[in-house]
Amino acid sequence: MKQKNRKYLTLQWRSSLLFILLLATIGACDFFRFKSEGNDEEDQIIASVGNQNLHLSELSFIKSESKSEEDSANIAERYVQSWVRKQLLIKEAGKSMAFDEAEINRKLLDYKYALMVYEFEKKYVAENLNNDVSQQEIEDYYQVNKVNFSLKEIIVRVNFVKIEKESPQNRQIERLLRSQNQKDKESFKALAVSAGANHFLEDSTWVRLDDIIIETPLSNHPNKVELVRNNKHVITDDDRYRYYFRILEYKLQEQVPPLEFVRDEITKILINKRRIELVDQLQKEVYNRALEKNEFKIYE
Repeated sequence: MKQKNRKYLTLQWRSSLLFILLLATIGACDFFRFKSEGNDEEDQIIASVGNQNLHLSELSFIKSESKSEEDSANIAERYVQSWVRKQLLIKEAGKSMAFDEAEINRKLLDYKYALMVYEFEKKYVAENLNNDVSQQEIEDYYQVNKVNFSLKEIIVRVNFVKIEKESPQNRQIERLLRSQNQKDKESFKALAVSAGANHFLEDSTWVRLDDIIIETPLSNHPNKVELVRNNKHVITDDDRYRYYFRILEYKLQEQVPPLEFVRDEITKILINKRRIELVDQLQKEVYNRALEKNEFKIYE
């Protein structure tokens, strides 16, 4: 019986909260205009802990985040519950520990000002950052820093095809795989596309070996270094499929990766360097402008 009563009260509270939110949505413009004129009597209290109150206006963000009335009620309920829990913890902390209120206020101000500066710098960077990175910039950075890009895993340039074991094309695929004739190599790719259940045929693209051999019998190979060192062609089977690999080139762990493999990483590094330089530039501009206008003094 108690459980039913609790369930009823919860539903009743949710219904009341939904009703309040609907009123707030319908009269949102009048409500906030009325409040801005200095009268807080209409800002209904939704929850309270001790002398701390949660007001209806603090839930105004829900209207933009919710998709339906029921969604609004769910978001509001979670927010109110979270607010109550936080206030209870703050109250308990105040009873259990002695806090230096002045120190806490100082830290709050530091955080507030740091957040203001962060938002200001972020806006400046968003308005001034150039995200275009030239090929020459990438190559220059690579040449100077390529020793810092040592590989953590094996990468390969490879042709790969997966085909049904019972497929009549297997004999032809195997012959074409081993051929060094350029025309046969192109025929291999065409047949892989038409008959294969899966394939990877990008000659110039470097990929992680583990990404290519995943879900093949080679994924459990005990010595992958020897696998790529000693084999130009690999053929392996499972119960249903046959897998063909032509290893065009490989790089082992600790070796320097080719430029193409780290292009995206270098691009991100260069853009981030620009971001840091812009923030530094902003700080210098603000400082020099204030210095010219005698807007600050440093006392010895």
